[in-house]
Amino acid sequence: DILELAARTFMAPGCAAVFSQHAFAVYPLATNAVGAKCIEVPARDFGHDLDAMAAAITPETRIVFIANPNNPTGTFLSGEQLEAFLGKVRRDVLVVLDEAYTEYLAPEQSYNAIGWLARFPNLLISRTFSKAYGLGGLRVGYAIAHPEVADLMNRVRQPFNVSSIALAAAEAALGDEEFLAQSAQINRRGMAQITGALSELGLEWIPSSGNFVAFRAGDAAAVNLGLLKRGVIVRPIAGYGMPEWLRVSIGLPEENTRFIEALRQILA
Repeated sequence: DILELAARTFMAPGCAAVFSQHAFAVYPLATNAVGAKCIEVPARDFGHDLDAMAAAITPETRIVFIANPNNPTGTFLSGEQLEAFLGKVRRDVLVVLDEAYTEYLAPEQSYNAIGWLARFPNLLISRTFSKAYGLGGLRVGYAIAHPEVADLMNRVRQPFNVSSIALAAAEAALGDEEFLAQSAQINRRGMAQITGALSELGLEWIPSSGNFVAFRAGDAAAVNLGLLKRGVIVRPIAGYGMPEWLRVSIGLPEENTRFIEALRQILA
């Protein structure tokens, strides 16, 4: 909702948004919905090429979308890279930093984007409770932005866009640091389990900082069908310009094992 709200607040026909190839599908959808132009910048190593994205900004550009970690490839940008990029962007261009998967970052990857708002009032940080907090069914998240940016978005926002139940659950989730730490730990172990198996099977995979990993399956449609027949659901990402790839989410150890064994059977 925040991504679409930003598009409705700051763009209109004649405006443009910049985002990376292999980035979240909502960015072009939100841009097209308001009649603005999409500027897709070719990816570098399946992630954001920040120099090319800075160069792609035109007088018509109103928003730059960046997902960190990126969805669906899981690539990561350091705080230093992001801060340097913000320094290159005009102040009338809103940089939407989509941190939907930030809770999965390793301690050595952490950075404090909120601390940048004083210097970069054109920064908006978007976060969600749908991933590490496990509240996907409630569709609740939040944005952190300069007061003037927040004020403009609140003028466009529907007044009852989040239910009282979702708000209560989100408040409780913020106070449960033990659960969040446990979720991140389970994800790290599951990531090692799945990527280790993918390597054993000789499959190429993209190092991921999220709760999923993309791997090259060759005939991805056939592999996906084979997994479905075995009761395993993964995500085809042909729509992201990656027709040979599939994305699998990290689950509990027994769920990961079921995926690995099903994949072994298909590739045998």
